[in-house]
Amino acid sequence: MTRLSHLTLRNFLIALHDLLATAAALFAAFYLRFEGGDGFFDRLPLLFQILPYFLAFSVVVFFIFNLTTTKWRFISLPDALNIIRVATVLTVALLILDYIFVAPNVRGAFFLGKVTIVLYWFLEISFLSALRMTYRYFRYTRVRRHARGEEAAPTLLIGRAADAEVLLRGIESGAIKRIWPVGVLSPSISDRGQFIRNVPVLGGFDDVEDVVADFAKRNKPIARLVMTPSAFEPEARPESILMRARKLGVIVNRMPSLESGDAPRLTAVAVEDLLLRPSETIDYARLEALINGKAVIVTGGGGSIGSEICERVVAFGAARLLIVENSEPALYAITEALAARGAAAEVEGRIADIRDRERIMRLMAGFKPDIVFHAAALKHVPILERDWSEGVKTNIFGSINVADAAVAAGAEAMVMISTDKAIEPVSMLGLTKRFAEMYCQALDHDLAADSGGARSPMRLISVRFGNVLASNGSVVPKFKAQIEAGGPVTVTHPDMVRYFMTIREACDLVITAATHALGTHRPDVSVYVLNMGQPVKIVDLAERMIRLSGLQPGYDIEIVFTGMRPGERLHEILFATEEPTREIGVAGIMAAQPNEPPMQTLRKWIVALEQAIARDDRATIRTILKDAVPEFGSTAA
Repeated sequence: MTRLSHLTLRNFLIALHDLLATAAALFAAFYLRFEGGDGFFDRLPLLFQILPYFLAFSVVVFFIFNLTTTKWRFISLPDALNIIRVATVLTVALLILDYIFVAPNVRGAFFLGKVTIVLYWFLEISFLSALRMTYRYFRYTRVRRHARGEEAAPTLLIGRAADAEVLLRGIESGAIKRIWPVGVLSPSISDRGQFIRNVPVLGGFDDVEDVVADFAKRNKPIARLVMTPSAFEPEARPESILMRARKLGVIVNRMPSLESGDAPRLTAVAVEDLLLRPSETIDYARLEALINGKAVIVTGGGGSIGSEICERVVAFGAARLLIVENSEPALYAITEALAARGAAAEVEGRIADIRDRERIMRLMAGFKPDIVFHAAALKHVPILERDWSEGVKTNIFGSINVADAAVAAGAEAMVMISTDKAIEPVSMLGLTKRFAEMYCQALDHDLAADSGGARSPMRLISVRFGNVLASNGSVVPKFKAQIEAGGPVTVTHPDMVRYFMTIREACDLVITAATHALGTHRPDVSVYVLNMGQPVKIVDLAERMIRLSGLQPGYDIEIVFTGMRPGERLHEILFATEEPTREIGVAGIMAAQPNEPPMQTLRKWIVALEQAIARDDRATIRTILKDAVPEFGSTAA
C-alpha cells in the first residue's frame, strides 16, 4: 500500500507508455510472423479478446519490477535488466497461454507459435527501451552542454577508473558543477588509452606535467585537478601529486567519500587527507535507526568533537537537539552552522556550565532527552597539569552532574567522550577522565542491578580515542600556523608518536558504540575503545606538512625540539596491561573492561575531593585520585 500511495501522474503516464509499447510489440510480432497470408487477419478477433487480460497482467508485472517507478533521467544497467525481466515474464505468460489454454481448448492448434513468441520477446525489449534511452540521452547531452557552458574549469581527474566514473556521473547528473573533465590520470596500466564515460585516460600520475603542458600548447589550459579516493592511497604518493600541482599553478580538489552521506561536492585538499589510514566501514543505516526521531543533548557542543556530533545527529534525523555550551562564541558558531545547512531538527542552544549542577539538572529535566552525548571537558594536558582543581571540577564533577541529570531525566543513554590518555594515566587529563569513566561504569552497573536482571532502562558508556585531526589545540593547525609564519615548527621530542583519526570517523564510531550498548541484549561492557590505526611520528608529520607547503625542512623552515611537557608521554597506549579487552563484532571498536570500584567507594572519594577542592589542597587531591586510580603515574607506555 505504501508504494501505491506514492504513485504520481508521471508514474501513470509511464505505465500508459509501457502498455502501448506492449500492445505494439504483440501486434508487430503477429504481423511479422503472419503477414504473408490470411493468418494475421484470421487471428485478430481472438487477439482482441485476449489483449485486455494480457495488458492488465502486464501492468502488475511492470509494477513488480519497478518499471513504472523508475526515473527515466537516471536509467542505467539495472533498469535495462528489469526491462529484460519484464519481457521474459510476459513472454513466458504468452507461452503458457498458447500451449496450455488456447491450443487444446480454443483452436485445437497453436495460436501464437514459437516464432511469434520469440519475436515478441525481442520487440518488447526494444519498444520498452527505445523512448527511455532516447530521453536519457537527451538529458545527458543537455546537462553536458549546460555544464560546459557555465564557465566550467577544464579538469583532470586523478584516480582509478571506478572512482573517476563516480565523479563523472555526478557531473552528468548536475550534482557537481563548474568543472569540465578533459581527461583522467589512472595508476592502472589497463586503463591507459581507454575511455570512461567518453573521457579519455591520458596516462598515469607521473604524466601530470606532460598532460598539462600538452593542453597548454593547444590553448586549453588545465585549471584544476580533482583527486579521487584512490589518489590518496599511500602507493599513489599523494604528496607528490600535490607538490607537482602547486608548481604547475593548478588548483587541487578532492572528491569526498559518498558513503558518509556527504553531498557530492568538491572540497579543498587538506593535510589531514594525507594522514588517513583506510577508514572503517560505517553502518549508516544503524546510526540512523538509533538517532532518527530522537531528542538529543550534546554538552560541549561548540567544541571540535561536540560540533561534529551535533552535525551528525542532525544528519541522521534527530527530531530535537539541545546544544549545551559555556562559550558564547562557540555556541553561536555551531547554531549558525546548523541553521545554514537547513537542519530539519529543532535546534536549541543554551549557555551553561556543566559544573553548575542545578542548571544542568533543570535543562535536562525540561528537555527530556533520549540520548546525551557528553563532550564537554578541559583537555589541554599542560594546562591541566598546572591547574589541577579546574580539571577535577569540570572533568569529574561536571561529568557526574551530566550523568546524574541524564538518569534523572529518563534518557536512554549517556555517552561520555573519553580519551586514550585515561589508560594507565600519567597526566591530570587522563586521571580525571578515568575517574569519570569509573563513575559512569558504577552508575551503569547499579542501574542494571536495580532492573532485576531485565534490560536496563538506561546505559552509561564511555568511548576512548586518541587525537583527532584539525581539532582545537591539535598539532596540525598549530603546525600550519607556524609554517605560515615562516617557522620554526616546534616538536616536543624526535620520538614523539601519536594516533590520529578524522573527527567525522571518530564521531560516527562514537554513535556506533552507542548502538551496540543499546542493543537488544544488554552487553556487560561500558567502556569502548576506537581503532586508531597506525601511530604517526610527530616529526615526520611536521616534515610532511612543510614539504606540502612547497618548502624544504631544515632549509626554508626549521624544526626545533622543545622538550616534553608535563603530563606527556612518548607513546600513547590503547589498552592497559591489566585491562581485559573484548571483540564486540563491530568494525573499528573494541570493548575494554577496566577495574570497576563500587559506587559506595566512589561516593567516599567524591566527598573527599569536594572538601579538598574547597581548600585548594593539591596534595590531598592527588592522594585521593591516586587511591582511586592506582595505576596513575605508570610508565608502561
